Amino acid sequence: MKAIEATGIVDERGNLSLDQPVVMAAQSRVRVIILYSEKFTEEEEQDPDDTPLEQVKASLRRALEESKSGQRIPISQMWQGIDTQI
Repeated sequence: MKAIEATGIVDERGNLSLDQPVVMAAQSRVRVIILYSEKFTEEEEQDPDDTPLEQVKASLRRALEESKSGQRIPISQMWQGIDTQI
């Protein structure tokens, strides 16, 4: 058995609608486990650690342009100043 994590909405009639289609090799029956917050608000849906998609895309574009123009950081300096202890 394999697992796929997906998000969606349960409407007032109890029907589940997924945010994105699930890609599977073949049509088959599935088991669904639903995790939800009892105090659901729009703010709780967004993980505070998640960076907005547009901000991520802009950062990746900037990094690509910097790389193309030769503005690179030596790997030996990449972890300087980052606390890696858990």
